[in-house]
Amino acid sequence: MKILITGATGFIGWQVALHLREQGHDIVVLTRDLKTAPVRLPVACRLFEWRSADGPPPREAFEGIDAVVHLAGENIINRWTSSRKKEIVRSRAESARQLVSVMQGLERKPKVFVCASAIGFYGDRGDESLLESAEPGRGFLADLCRQWEQAARQAESAGIRTVSLRIGVALGQDGGALQLMLPPFRMGLGGKIGSGKQWMSWIHVRDIAGLIGHIITTDSVRGPVNAVSPEPVTNAEFARTLAGVLERPHLFTVPGWALKLLLGEAAEVVLDSQKVVPQKAEESGYAFEFPGLKTALQDICDRRDHVLLMEQWVPKPIDEVFSFFSDAKNLERLTPPHLRFQVLGLSTEQLQEGTRIDYRLKLHGIPFRWQSLIHDWQPVTGFSDTQTRGPYKKWDHSHTFIEQDGGTLIRDRALYRIPFGVPGDTVAYLFVKKDLEKIFGYRYHKVRELLGE
Repeated sequence: MKILITGATGFIGWQVALHLREQGHDIVVLTRDLKTAPVRLPVACRLFEWRSADGPPPREAFEGIDAVVHLAGENIINRWTSSRKKEIVRSRAESARQLVSVMQGLERKPKVFVCASAIGFYGDRGDESLLESAEPGRGFLADLCRQWEQAARQAESAGIRTVSLRIGVALGQDGGALQLMLPPFRMGLGGKIGSGKQWMSWIHVRDIAGLIGHIITTDSVRGPVNAVSPEPVTNAEFARTLAGVLERPHLFTVPGWALKLLLGEAAEVVLDSQKVVPQKAEESGYAFEFPGLKTALQDICDRRDHVLLMEQWVPKPIDEVFSFFSDAKNLERLTPPHLRFQVLGLSTEQLQEGTRIDYRLKLHGIPFRWQSLIHDWQPVTGFSDTQTRGPYKKWDHSHTFIEQDGGTLIRDRALYRIPFGVPGDTVAYLFVKKDLEKIFGYRYHKVRELLGE
């Protein structure tokens, strides 16, 4: 199938795009930033620019599209001023209306529209078990989700099967709820929030992606669908489980009043109680990869490496592409000038298994020496380089080349760790991520210039 995704560069959208590509689907993406999207996406795909504040998306993006997945929207974890609320509603409900208006006017319409929503639809419901048939709650989040879903439902009038995905607390690496929770818990400073009695209906981000893939290919699923694990927990139980997985104490409590002082009305996102049941997902045959909290947290917490994954297609034969990337001097051509990157020497005459390469460069004006070891040398399909000396605690970069559509797909996968443990990671990760996006973004456009689009 050919699937159009919005919000594909975000925490959830990244996983969805990767999962759907792995399932054999073709991906098209609507993005606000055509320049940075290729680096922030894990798959090579066709990109169209769309800023919902400026009007509807381009109709040409929908050509041949079988399914639309709408995940774009402003972050809600922030103090809700009046203007902020308007922007949150616009970025979700109004953008959904714009998508629907374009789909309604198409001669060949998509078969299915999956639009994100949230379990905030239910409001604060104590110990009540909430199925998809439950009535909406009260408050800003409940009103937002109701408007969001009403906008999406208009696609049904055009004969498009429509699903509103009520997403719970999304858990995964380098994003979502755990991005804020993991640092204090790793340092032994974590604990429950408020009374800890409020229910947390959570879901592993890979199950969100898997459920979306399941919905797209399961014609019987329509209407609201609860995207949560079948095993919700209280906040206190969540804190105990996370601390146990990390083998750390959980002695501290974040008082509810302190959270309200910090976030105002937005504190309801973590203080409200929602015990949500994924009835439709299970009845339709979806099998959760992570139904239990402990195994989900173990999967996430055991992954200490950050990952950068990107792809690029070029209209050149694979042997020519491999030859270009296996020439160490081309590294200088592909690196931004501000890094003052220079290859100092190789331990062999040309790159091969076991070659050591010495470089020098500057990061934010600070000079570094870097040495890489070449391994997994597989002409003409790929090789890897691992940092043996340099600024990272760990750096392992694999280059894979795949013959595709008369050219070559270049796939980069970099696993890296930041020095100084949890404090270093907490302080520096976002800065390092931004730097890497700039470096790989420069490389992406340079490759297009040198090897073709």
